[in-house]
Amino acid sequence: MESGKTESGRQVADVVAERIERLIVDGVLKAGQTLPSERRLTEKLGVSRTALREGLKILSARGIIETMHGKGSFVANLTAQPTLSPLMHLLGSQPRTLYDLFEVRELLEAQSAKLAALRGTPADFVLITRRYDEMLAAHDKDISASAHARLDHAFHLAICDASHNPVLVHTLSSLTDLLLSSVFASVNNLYHRQPQKRQIDRQHARLYNAVTGKLPEQARAAASEHIHSVRDSLREIEQEEQRLVRATLRLVGWD
Repeated sequence: MESGKTESGRQVADVVAERIERLIVDGVLKAGQTLPSERRLTEKLGVSRTALREGLKILSARGIIETMHGKGSFVANLTAQPTLSPLMHLLGSQPRTLYDLFEVRELLEAQSAKLAALRGTPADFVLITRRYDEMLAAHDKDISASAHARLDHAFHLAICDASHNPVLVHTLSSLTDLLLSSVFASVNNLYHRQPQKRQIDRQHARLYNAVTGKLPEQARAAASEHIHSVRDSLREIEQEEQRLVRATLRLVGWD
């Protein structure tokens, strides 16, 4: 190893970079987390300090880790939101795309819930429980609809993280701004209606229990039912409000 190459002829630094990347992909090292000390990493990876430093340089050049003088190296925010693209702006600005977003959420989150129930670790379930408890605790607090929406969304993202599918996690994270608009729509329009609010609470509880209970098919069905139900409730409210507007216009002779 001290020659700088492995038996296959690859640079040791490349192997070091690849193994650290695997730790990140597997969720062992998470965005913002400080990397272990050089001594610990050299022992863990079985490489020299020189090879380790070269591997870290490779990762730094790729934007996967960042190094701050005096603070060490840490995993970069790999899903940082880029400048809003024209397409994302158009999708976010058109009310009709709200229901398209619910279709996407139903597809992605149902699969996330199933995989989380299959692959979730005890540590994952601790984090999911934390997000679930935070979401429930907020119901008794006087906070804005947007704050409620972020707590709701964080609960669903915690389930996605437990799927241990980095492509799925990245896809949902990259759509955060758009998906938050659908969560905000449900919170803003349904949370103050007690029948709908109770139904959402039951659905969240069913989803939470199925995932943490390691029941994959029940988890998939619970996630799908929740998104489908919220979408249908919003449609009904929208149609009812339109009927109310038309009735009011007839009363004042504008129809």
